[in-house]
Amino acid sequence: MAKPRLPRPTPAELELLRTLWELGPSSVRQIHEAQRRERPDLAYATVLRLMQVMHGKGLLKRDESQRSHVYSAAQPQGSLQTKLLDDLIHKAFAGSGKALVMAALRSGRVNDAEREEIQRFLEETRDD
Repeated sequence: MAKPRLPRPTPAELELLRTLWELGPSSVRQIHEAQRRERPDLAYATVLRLMQVMHGKGLLKRDESQRSHVYSAAQPQGSLQTKLLDDLIHKAFAGSGKALVMAALRSGRVNDAEREEIQRFLEETRDD
């Protein structure tokens, strides 16, 4: 039987997941405090509601064994990013990884240090 697909996170959910991946399993309060550094107006109730919705959608796991529930991502960061990237390549670049890479390089969002790192990676993997 095929494993059910997890829903694609919204931008707000993805931002919360990035915080959770950085911190590791965390309470709502810990996530709220971390996200308030970037968004000082963010209400605790908003983070709580979002995390409850994400748990209901299967994006988060919740450990209810402690007084403060501890949440963790249902998928590792790399796994979710790979799925999102595959979706983007399929939808926006007609399935071409080359077209995605070329668009990224042409966009001006790749700095010189990143270009050098990409070049080294390509050279190291050329013989693989």
